[in-house]
Amino acid sequence: MDDSLARHNTGLMPYLVAASQILGVAALAVTGTWLSQYRGGFSWDGPQQFNVHPICMVLGMVFLCGDALLVYRVFRHESKKATKILHGALHMLALIISVVGIIAVFQFHKKKDIPDMYSLHSWLGITTFTLYILQWICGFVMFFVPGIAFAYKSRFKPLHVFLGLSLLVSTIATCLLGLTEKLLFALPEEYSKLPAEGVLCNTLGLLLVAFGLVMSYILTRDEWRRPPLPEEQALSIDFKTLTEGESPNEP
Repeated sequence: MDDSLARHNTGLMPYLVAASQILGVAALAVTGTWLSQYRGGFSWDGPQQFNVHPICMVLGMVFLCGDALLVYRVFRHESKKATKILHGALHMLALIISVVGIIAVFQFHKKKDIPDMYSLHSWLGITTFTLYILQWICGFVMFFVPGIAFAYKSRFKPLHVFLGLSLLVSTIATCLLGLTEKLLFALPEEYSKLPAEGVLCNTLGLLLVAFGLVMSYILTRDEWRRPPLPEEQALSIDFKTLTEGESPNEP
């Protein structure tokens, strides 16, 4: 396909991006409503410290991480450097917010003498978060630190892209497990009777799944990948030729 056509072949992508943002904001709004109306609001030192955990994880590991993955689809005509900085900045913000959420839940468990790391939610959550940190470090080294060979970047990029989407899916799965676990603890007798809080949390789970599905569809469409700008393509060919001794005309 001609490069000029590829750059404008966005089809339904703008509408799906808008839908993803609506779903993400709705998930955040429902999370905040649930914790404020049914779980007593937010506090760092009081009994509501636990509530900092879910709102931070939905904001950081779901919404902001998802938006970081969308950067290369949405900003198709911006410079690679600016796009890369925005991608990294969103991931850094997501990481900071998520660390706050994880500290909150561990401190809450310690104060209440609640065991840590025994549930599937906690196992999957800490595994996902650990891999996310490793993914961020490797991505920073590979794509921000100067001096990394083009060949290494090219080999790492597919893994980096795969892990990005996989960790988003894993995060949403962790959220669903956490919601179910919390409701079973908080409403052991009432949950099966569909109380208002249970319906609200189930709705939140559906919003998170819908957000993940829309994101996955956008990110797996090859025709919506960010095409290289002419100057980027020329620099890439010249650099590859210098470092690997290949001809630009070679396959």
